[in-house]
Amino acid sequence: MMNIPSVLKLIVALFFLATVPAQVYALTPDQVFDKVKDSIVVVKSLNAQGKLKGQGSGVLLPSGKIATNCHVVEGGDSYQVGRGKQLVRATLYAEDGDKDICILDAEGITGKPVQLGKAANLKVGAAVYAVGAPQGLELSLSDGIVAQLRGGPPPLIQTTAAISPGSSGGGLFDGEGRLVGLTTLYLEGGQSLNFAIPVEWIGEVKPGLKPVAEGRSQTEWLKRAIALEEIKDWQGLLDWCRKWTKSDPENAYAWYCLGVAYGRFKRNDDAIEPYRQSIRINPENAFAWYGLGNAYDNLKRYDDAIKAYRQAIRIDPDYASAWHNIGFTYGNLKRYDDAIKAYRQAIRIDPEHAKAWNNLGNAYDNLKRYDDAIKAYRQALRIDPDYADAWNNLGIVYGNLTRNDDAIEAYRQAIRIDPGDANTWYNLGNTYGRLKRYDNAIKAYRQAIRIDPEHASAWHNLGSVYGNLKHYDDAIEAYRQAIRIDPGDANTWYNLGFAYALFGKRTAALNAVRELRRLDPEKADKLFNLIVP
Repeated sequence: MMNIPSVLKLIVALFFLATVPAQVYALTPDQVFDKVKDSIVVVKSLNAQGKLKGQGSGVLLPSGKIATNCHVVEGGDSYQVGRGKQLVRATLYAEDGDKDICILDAEGITGKPVQLGKAANLKVGAAVYAVGAPQGLELSLSDGIVAQLRGGPPPLIQTTAAISPGSSGGGLFDGEGRLVGLTTLYLEGGQSLNFAIPVEWIGEVKPGLKPVAEGRSQTEWLKRAIALEEIKDWQGLLDWCRKWTKSDPENAYAWYCLGVAYGRFKRNDDAIEPYRQSIRINPENAFAWYGLGNAYDNLKRYDDAIKAYRQAIRIDPDYASAWHNIGFTYGNLKRYDDAIKAYRQAIRIDPEHAKAWNNLGNAYDNLKRYDDAIKAYRQALRIDPDYADAWNNLGIVYGNLTRNDDAIEAYRQAIRIDPGDANTWYNLGNTYGRLKRYDNAIKAYRQAIRIDPEHASAWHNLGSVYGNLKHYDDAIEAYRQAIRIDPGDANTWYNLGFAYALFGKRTAALNAVRELRRLDPEKADKLFNLIVP
């Protein structure tokens, strides 16, 4: 099973990787707060009469200037910054509405400038801390993790760290107390989505004014796309991303977004061109290459898929999902040794990647390396004990080893988790059949057929069980159902003819021989010799 790309999973570029000290010790939340508290200020926007118009937070930069969100100071005639009652006048030094970053110059401001980190160095799951001055009150700290990295390079940061009203423009800090972003709060459809603008953008803001093009900033476009995906409004996402590409046709994220939207509708042919456009604008967008690989894979263009995944891995060698999906594609090509190597890379990067363990087990199973397959499936189930596919696959391997009791238990676990999986019921029926527990086999096959009335193999094997019980009329009916679904199955025609013969219906048996002759003449001759000694 492949991982699907989303707007929530965009690029973290390699060329932003920082040099990491030999040993790095994460600070406690209290230590982070003590380190950064003198870097956070209140930002007030005033009207022409000196009345408060808007309020938020800001961060004291190494340059001595203050960074905040533009929406904090929007529409102000003058500004004040500071802590507590110690406020000083500030002027607007630089404005980039597209990035929602404004830089203020505040002569006489005191405090401790922040230590700058890099958003591009963050990993999903890393601890982060949001520090701001909500409603101009005392500083607050909220801790959380990086939920997703979106856009890039560098990426917009989604975090579970709560961002209160009035904290917009404050700092998001990593586990070492380094500034990695400016916090912003975005609400959509009753959900609270917490974001931080990457700190790298601050250095790109130049003196003067850069208004928002077409009335929307880059962050607004991206956040709206994310929100639509969060609520699974795929048509809304498609419409929004189309507008985005028209508004900003040289924006790589916009084209990526459109590719994702088409993918949600399984319109893989349509998704290819947007991914290609995104890559044209930013050839180092690993997630666009990954999405392109998925589209090609879904179209069974496996060689093209492998090339695209390889590009994603070239850009980010630790891209676990890309390693996983290239393994899946190798599996489709029956290149199981290559698949195993790819899945092993995914697991090296993410040892808790249950799907990679499961699919590694599939590759081992195809190579008849059953002991290795069992170990891999067991790892998947250690990570996710309710992984129904892994239980089913484990049952198949046990069956291959004739460990039938173990197979039954594995299938029962899979059915407990997902009782609506027809194939698991079918596999359970096969195991009961091998043990000659025919009544149990019939019940299992009947469950498979109830869930999927077009399951030809279940009908066929149900007929075989009835034949073993000498219930030839029931066997005939089951075989006829299998042939209705798959009239080209020579084995079913053969068994049907044999059942007719055992049931004393010689003419019907000979009719089955005639049908079988056009499918498999050798098998037809064998059946004829059984019917007419």
